[in-house]
Amino acid sequence: MTPRTRRRAGLLLASTLATGCVTVGPDYQKPEALTTDKPVELSSAHEAVFSNDAPDGPWWKLYQSPELDGFVQKALEHNKDLAVAVANLERARAVVDEVRALRYPSVSVEAGVSWNQGSGAAVGSPEPLDPAGRFDAGFSASYQVDLFGKIRRTLEASGADAEAARAVRDTTRITVVAETVRAYADACIAGYQLDVAQRTVKLFEESLDLTERQVKVGRLGGLDSARAKAQVSQARSTLPPLFAQQRGALFRLAVLMGRQPSEAPMEVADCRTPPRLSQVIPTGDGASFIRRRPDIRGAERRLAAATARIGVSVADLYPSISLGLSAGATSQTAGDFVADQALRFGMGPLIRWTLPTGGPQARIRQAEASTRAAAADFDRVLLGALREIETALTNYARELERNAELVVARDQSAEAVRLARKLQAAGAAGSLEVVDAERTLASADAALATSDGQLALQQISIFLALGGGWEEDTAPVASR
Repeated sequence: MTPRTRRRAGLLLASTLATGCVTVGPDYQKPEALTTDKPVELSSAHEAVFSNDAPDGPWWKLYQSPELDGFVQKALEHNKDLAVAVANLERARAVVDEVRALRYPSVSVEAGVSWNQGSGAAVGSPEPLDPAGRFDAGFSASYQVDLFGKIRRTLEASGADAEAARAVRDTTRITVVAETVRAYADACIAGYQLDVAQRTVKLFEESLDLTERQVKVGRLGGLDSARAKAQVSQARSTLPPLFAQQRGALFRLAVLMGRQPSEAPMEVADCRTPPRLSQVIPTGDGASFIRRRPDIRGAERRLAAATARIGVSVADLYPSISLGLSAGATSQTAGDFVADQALRFGMGPLIRWTLPTGGPQARIRQAEASTRAAAADFDRVLLGALREIETALTNYARELERNAELVVARDQSAEAVRLARKLQAAGAAGSLEVVDAERTLASADAALATSDGQLALQQISIFLALGGGWEEDTAPVASR
């Protein structure tokens, strides 16, 4: 400890004893991004498919699917990841209660009765000593004077830790909701793509039937028949992976709801329409987006906790003062236990000061470095959140444009198949032209089905990037 530091510590101690308690260490200031009046600009939110209206209600209910609502409700009640996050939050709140108890006196009570006989030989007596009893009871109380605000700073830090744990709980909650909706959407998307693939198989089977009839009358040869059969088998080969994809989504949905995979809701296998909004997506403004993101809130609370711990470390430079009081009675007989001569008591302050030799200053530097790291982490989380939302909004807007073009391509491909078959029936076109037109239609159908599925999943990504929605904090959460 340098002479200058010792002088500063001595002056602060003298002034504190004269004027009362102080709180050492820096006072926390929120990051500018949370206090500025300038709103965060989301450039991608200006697309016509989005609105700046304030979101209203849990986002998954915008799909207007009672079945999906039920799955989300069960996931919120029974998901195991969420149960872990809730338990961690309860533990963090218990730590706050433990620190808060340091602000009040601690009291202990003790009582005991013993019966002892000493050794006569040990004191040179030829006779055994008489047994002696001991009756003792009393209580003690102590109170730590928070002279330099160490307890106050510790309470600030533990409170911020609890709020950060709550942000983790909220992050887990919105992730569980998004993953539940995504698993449901994946199952429906697989069902939709199965329908498209089965229609493609039927299309190729009809073409094979037409080709076989023309082979019989001599218009086409064995090469045309082999080509048509290969096309049917190729189309059928796409069905098993889609069935597996659908089952995998159902298994994920079951686990998200706290069930075993064997208890998957198999009724969802009948779903053939992916959840998709027909309305513009309400994004709100940039300020509300920052408030909704629990990861941003958690990073800010971790910064507050790190700042408070600087004060805890600074307070270790100065002495601690405790006020103590004890009282009770001690006697060798039960009759004397309540006599005046059995009473005892003690009271007075206890001053403890560990002279700094370099360790406390090192802990202060550690706390300051941790605070700088927490500040940088807040900036990192904020920038990452902005990137996520901008990317999600851009991907969705561009996929809508692609989807519109795929609809046109699919319709034109269907028309080309109709004309090719008509020409083939009239003998004006060969099977190669028909096969080529049918393959183009199958490819267009598959591309459109994939795009429709992407739109559904990208909507979920937007809601997740926006902060998981705008559900109320009073909604059910997993119990311990």
